[in-house]
Amino acid sequence: MIILEEVNRIFSVGGQEVRALDGINLQVKPGEYISIMGPSGSGKSTLLNLLGLLDRPTSGRYLLSGSDVTGLDDKQSARIRNKTIGFVFQFFHLIPRLSAVQNIELPLLLAGIPPRKRREKSTAIINDFGLFERRHHKPEELSGGQRQRVAIARAVINSPSLLLADEPTGNLDSKSGLDIITLLEALNQQGLTLIVVTHDLEIGSRARRRIHFLDGRIVADS
Repeated sequence: MIILEEVNRIFSVGGQEVRALDGINLQVKPGEYISIMGPSGSGKSTLLNLLGLLDRPTSGRYLLSGSDVTGLDDKQSARIRNKTIGFVFQFFHLIPRLSAVQNIELPLLLAGIPPRKRREKSTAIINDFGLFERRHHKPEELSGGQRQRVAIARAVINSPSLLLADEPTGNLDSKSGLDIITLLEALNQQGLTLIVVTHDLEIGSRARRRIHFLDGRIVADS
């Protein structure tokens, strides 16, 4: 599903060159469950942004499902993201003025899905995620765990093949965090490729494949 070949990402900070990713070679098969671990500044989130087409490598090549996506423009990248890639973030990134169901439906709206079909899909996933009674609540009226469930539902409403999660339990208590990682693992068991960036060794150790980053390089892949 994913092939990275000699990928580098270099930023200029205060006139100095910062090599966030340094010669990354990586292959990910469909259906894998991978955790990405390492200290702050090691390149984990930079890698996730590249995989999610939110950023481009300075050099190297990125193949996604057999297609070279390295040099796509913003419009092409957005089209692939909406159809193929789901994102889950530590701080949820829900729109405050929208209800839970409206947040979940947003990718369908961007994809041009008619209102009736949007409501059918969102109602089904809300039921599956145990959110039906909270569907009309705004994010501020939901617990952290409920907000993250809304964010995950939004991420998978378009049936992506790849789900990228950046510290998905980092803003939750231990019980809610366990509920969320269990939900993500259930999605993986249904065939979704799952890549989780985490500082939490307990969460990271649950993945079947664990990749450790240091100074922009992969130092372990087990």
